[in-house]
Amino acid sequence: MGFTSHDVSALAPGAHTFTVDGVRQVYHVAGTGPVCVAHSGGPGIEWAYLRTPSLETHFTMVYVEPVGTGASGQLDNPDDYRLDTYVRFLHAVVEHLGKPRVYLLGHSHGGFVVQRYALAHPDRISGLALYDTSPVTGAEFWGEAMAGLAAYPQRHRDRPEAAAVPAAFAQIGGATDDESLGGALRAALPVYFADFWGRQDEFAPFQAAVRIWATPAGAQDPTPFDVRENLGEITVPVVVIVGAYDFICGPRWAEQLHAGLPDSRLVMLEGSGHFAHIEQPVEFTDAVAELLKR
Repeated sequence: MGFTSHDVSALAPGAHTFTVDGVRQVYHVAGTGPVCVAHSGGPGIEWAYLRTPSLETHFTMVYVEPVGTGASGQLDNPDDYRLDTYVRFLHAVVEHLGKPRVYLLGHSHGGFVVQRYALAHPDRISGLALYDTSPVTGAEFWGEAMAGLAAYPQRHRDRPEAAAVPAAFAQIGGATDDESLGGALRAALPVYFADFWGRQDEFAPFQAAVRIWATPAGAQDPTPFDVRENLGEITVPVVVIVGAYDFICGPRWAEQLHAGLPDSRLVMLEGSGHFAHIEQPVEFTDAVAELLKR
């Protein structure tokens, strides 16, 4: 793997750029404490939604801009936006930082990346925060998510706007450019919250700021994701965090993670959907920071 050598400024606050196999990789550093590298979800969603200032009082947070998004470079072949590619780029970031071990935080699809990374590079991690993610995807996973989506308007019968959310979500699959995909995602975003309508003024800026890139978002990974049989190999301390109202990576999948991991703590956040770091930031931060005591 070709990437630039580490230097002492790799963890200075601010934005950083280096290259991985000739492709630009950008990451952002903020905070103080042990290093925690955060990998956002999607795939294809901009890193900034995952920034959590309260975590930065506990950790030196390193937020990765996944390849194909934001200021990071694009891959020449769209078929290369696969899980093993994200793992390779994450490893390049960890190596570049120059620390023997780091904590990892993976949200949603970023949680798939982090699980695969932990299995491939167990000697490089101090602990994991697996946040609204799953050890498996496939027909059952997507079937449950679609059932949750379909039930969403019934949960919010007092809000006529909720009735339009499933149709907005359906538009995501057909969008082929960044702008239309971003519009569809922002319109569907309320389903990702426990109570978007009750806290709409609070969450609207977050909704408006979300950005997504169509090429990585639309890539099909030919390898099914299923690490359930391998979770026992991850022996570092893990916190599994899930929002009780997460329709896509809900409690069932968090419980599977928790059951399979030798040293895990399960934290269910009763007032959250898929974005507990926005919905319940204090409880979310406490759950991640507790890793430092283990």
